[in-house]
Amino acid sequence: MTPPQPDPASPDNSSTKNASTKKTTSDGSAAAVVGSQRYHSPDLSLRVETSGPLKGMHKGMTLTSAGLLLLFVLATGLAPELSSSLFGAARAWIESTFGTYYLVTIVGLIGLCIALVFSPWGKLRLGAPDSRPEFTRFTWISMLLSAGVGIGILFFGVAEPMFYFDNSGGFGYPNNPHADLAGHMAMDHARAVDALKQAFFHWGLHGWAVYVIVGMTLAYFAYRRNLPLALRSALYPLIGDRIYGPIGHAVDIMGVLGCVFGIATSLGLGVSQIAVGLNRLTGIDSGIGTQVVLIAVISVISIASAVSGVQRGIRIISELNVGVSVIVVGSFLIGGPTLWLISMFGETVVSYVRDVIPMGLWVASTPVERDWQDAWTIFYWAWWLAWAPFIGLFIARISKGRTLREFILGVLIAPPLIIFIWQTLFGGTALHQELNAAMGPGTGQLMGMIRDWNLPEALFATADALVSNDILSTVLTSLLIFLLISWFVTSSDSSTLVITTILSMGDENPLPRHRIFWGVCIGSVAAVLLMAGGLKALQTVLMAAALPVSFVILAMTLGLLVALVDESRSMITSRRQPKTGPQATPRTVSQTNAS
Repeated sequence: MTPPQPDPASPDNSSTKNASTKKTTSDGSAAAVVGSQRYHSPDLSLRVETSGPLKGMHKGMTLTSAGLLLLFVLATGLAPELSSSLFGAARAWIESTFGTYYLVTIVGLIGLCIALVFSPWGKLRLGAPDSRPEFTRFTWISMLLSAGVGIGILFFGVAEPMFYFDNSGGFGYPNNPHADLAGHMAMDHARAVDALKQAFFHWGLHGWAVYVIVGMTLAYFAYRRNLPLALRSALYPLIGDRIYGPIGHAVDIMGVLGCVFGIATSLGLGVSQIAVGLNRLTGIDSGIGTQVVLIAVISVISIASAVSGVQRGIRIISELNVGVSVIVVGSFLIGGPTLWLISMFGETVVSYVRDVIPMGLWVASTPVERDWQDAWTIFYWAWWLAWAPFIGLFIARISKGRTLREFILGVLIAPPLIIFIWQTLFGGTALHQELNAAMGPGTGQLMGMIRDWNLPEALFATADALVSNDILSTVLTSLLIFLLISWFVTSSDSSTLVITTILSMGDENPLPRHRIFWGVCIGSVAAVLLMAGGLKALQTVLMAAALPVSFVILAMTLGLLVALVDESRSMITSRRQPKTGPQATPRTVSQTNAS
């Protein structure tokens, strides 16, 4: 057997440490011997269909996932009022039962990210010892941002800080309990900083830590352990070859459903805002009918991008997104209160860094505070968790060859920092307009929209206030509509790639027809949810989907830690071996048990 080659990123640069060695077993499967454990990857092509409509897919998982979604679409579409009532009851139960669980889970994941950055494991490479990143850092970050953020940052970019700035409590709970507890009750500059900081908190380190853990875990087992690129692979240190049986199938099915409901929620949010933008440009009705048509059109665009693959469609649209985003961001920076926005950004970042730990540990203590935390923080944490399987797998797919430390810092810092700039320019511009309203702070048209829960309109109203004529207003509104569509397209085609990769048991280049089918599924789910209750239905289903996914993520995290500890034991054993003479072969699991 050829000894493993040196890994320049390993903690001690030993020529034999931490590198996986592939072996071929008698049944043609591959086995990676790493540390003291043997990772067995059978020939998965024998477990997928070789012909027919499901060629390349695992029949059982595909039919089960599709069947469950079909039942959901039929039940919701045929009985929207009953479905809406059930959604409301389900959300109330989840919030009351698992709210604290979501808070603790997110805090634990971000703590693990920080610990891994400073650990010796940070030098391990996600791949073979000589592997290097497939994409440039700019392209990598562009795809991270495009797939991991999507429509949400546009939908909530203005509306969320404005909601936290309000002090009316018009929805039955405080608009911003953190600002209230700090004594910033009046709608002034201090409360504006608190409002923007709260938005930073929901879109910053805590949420991206979920993507870090899932993406890093999947990449680690796929590219360093030679296991399939699937959620089940992370459970190998816990249950061994049973990941290829019913347990593994169930885990992957939960991941598929989380993907579908997560991206469907974003599509539902996006089309409501796109419809409002088109109404401002053309006068077209922005109701449910128009939104359903938009879902169909955007789904077709997403499918076309998806079937072209990562190197073509997804990469090109991701980079185009960044280019158009720079133009829009520049318009807000130049057309808005430039110096005030720059100062606001620095002030809010400092405040966020100072308070991010206590904000993450804060648990509501009164009924009205709990209502706010359930409606905002718990919803956001559920959203990040539900998105994690498909965003994590996509991030893993584009991150082969990077070290754990580079991966963690890149995913945990670059996208949140860009989001903070975005939120400052969009939300900060809106806050500045309300601080300087003619009748006093909080009396402008934007605050009226927020209090009427007309969130989609707030973005375009803020943009209109920046420009001095109708032509510029039309151009800026058109660019925002383009971004709403393109952000969703990148998220959607990433999700169909992930779903089909899971259902094909790790094939990173599934047949186009399967991606088309799942693109249609996502659009169908979004359409019936809009008809069954709009934003509330979307949020409820997302929270329900996040619950089982969170259990899977915790199990995956445990699997990663077990594997990393196994590598450490291997390094210690290797250091104790004589420096001369033949290298000892790492023991397999069976040999360990026999001894």
